[in-house]
Amino acid sequence: MVSVNTNIGALVALQNLNSTAGQLTTTQQRITTGLAVSSAKDNGGLFAIAQNLRADVGSLTAVKQSLDRANSAVDVAISAGQTVSDLLVEMKQKSIAAADSSLDAASRSALNEDFKSLRDQVQTVVDNASFNGVNLLDGTGTTGGKLSAIADAKQQSHIDVNVENLSYGGGTLTISSTQQVDTQANASTTAASIDTSLANVNKALARLGTGSKKLSLHQTFVSKLSDTLTAGIGNLVDADLAVESAKLQSLQVKQQLGVQALSIANQAPQILLSLFR
Repeated sequence: MVSVNTNIGALVALQNLNSTAGQLTTTQQRITTGLAVSSAKDNGGLFAIAQNLRADVGSLTAVKQSLDRANSAVDVAISAGQTVSDLLVEMKQKSIAAADSSLDAASRSALNEDFKSLRDQVQTVVDNASFNGVNLLDGTGTTGGKLSAIADAKQQSHIDVNVENLSYGGGTLTISSTQQVDTQANASTTAASIDTSLANVNKALARLGTGSKKLSLHQTFVSKLSDTLTAGIGNLVDADLAVESAKLQSLQVKQQLGVQALSIANQAPQILLSLFR
């Protein structure tokens, strides 16, 4: 039936055209954003999963930052500890030289002044072995004698690196801040103490090196985990742009055909005019 009041063909053509326009809008949005699921209305379930994964990735970024800070603090401590070890080696040379019974008073006094300069430099190095307020060689900025770095996104585990106190009186150095080699006897005693101190410092450096390696390994793991989660998010919500590009062209053609179909349907009532001629 042909009617001027109700044009069924035009209504159907309009419905199809509106459907095509909606699909075209969706495809254009996917191409523009690169996402097949950019909001909850696209796919509520996938959007919720993706948001949870994004939260995990954000948390892992904070974990990586914590590990980076801890690793830097350990690296500074190791560098300073190696300097202390080198200073102890020089101090031992001075003390052994000062223990020579053939030295005159002037020579021993000169050696003692060199020794005291090296001795004082040790504490200066320890005091300045700080990164971001954390000093693993005297305990500054640490809690409970250790530095803790966050190890997981839920903050349920930590990686700890213990303080290695290289300050005078801290236990690692068996020589004192007032040690001298002003006499042959003091020089001999000091040389023996430096041997013990040097062994203790090198053990402390080994433990710091182990802590640094532990942090570095976990940094690598966290970085890979973050990349994996990011890829997983992409698999869930990213649009296949090659498919969307082909679909865009198809919908554009379909839209043009829909406009023509609607135009034809709108011309149908014109047939009624021929009946009244």
